[in-house]
Amino acid sequence: MKVILLDNIQGHGKKGEIVTVNDGYARNYLLPKKLAVEATKAVMNEIQQKVAREQRLLKEERDAAEAVAKSLKGATVVVKMRCGEDGKMYGSVTNQDVADGLKSMGYEIDKKKITIRDSIKTLGIYDAEVKVYKDIGAKIKIEVVGI
Repeated sequence: MKVILLDNIQGHGKKGEIVTVNDGYARNYLLPKKLAVEATKAVMNEIQQKVAREQRLLKEERDAAEAVAKSLKGATVVVKMRCGEDGKMYGSVTNQDVADGLKSMGYEIDKKKITIRDSIKTLGIYDAEVKVYKDIGAKIKIEVVGI
């Protein structure tokens, strides 16, 4: 009997795979425990539609992320920090400071997706990278000014 696995089953396959198992194993174990469903044409068609819908949504997400990355590329985020007379700051610029600067520019970026290479402890312009999606990123500039 052909079944579609709804969960990973050791020795038979992974979730979403179509496998052939003994009739008794399917009727007495897999189907009652909701670990699999019988692979009929209707179920196969439903799964294909679900996969197509998920792929379409992923493509839309990726396109939106590419648009954000394109608009972010080369942008300059201004971060205002308190500093002494010689330009040395009280503390350092953190990812949260950069995320807040991006938010003021209209971008909702999580602070965990911002990578600053060096610790920023003086005024000036620095480079950073923002991960917008899995493999889509943009390089931005951070301009630290004193207040």
